Amino acid sequence: MNENAMVTVTSKGQMVIPARFRRELGIRKGTRVSVTQHDGHLILQPITKEFIRSLQGCLKGGPPLLQMLLEERRKEAQFENLRAGRERFVSRPRRRRAIH
Repeated sequence: MNENAMVTVTSKGQMVIPARFRRELGIRKGTRVSVTQHDGHLILQPITKEFIRSLQGCLKGGPPLLQMLLEERRKEAQFENLRAGRERFVSRPRRRRAIH
């Protein structure tokens, strides 16, 4: 259900989330809220236990996050080396041969 409310921003950049929204969304004193800017809109997402539970399993089936992070870091390092003229771009990491 979409509901709207008008709020006023203070000189400190603060605003009050209407009580009915806080109750419905489980926002209490100390609840952390993620603020995202998207296409000229602000999106507020309360980080509640229910929200965190809803994320469980959303990354199953994809590549391991550590693997993705290491690959991204490798690409960034190669790009920086290219900018500095120190290395030719290599599309994948070199594999070390096992010594027998």
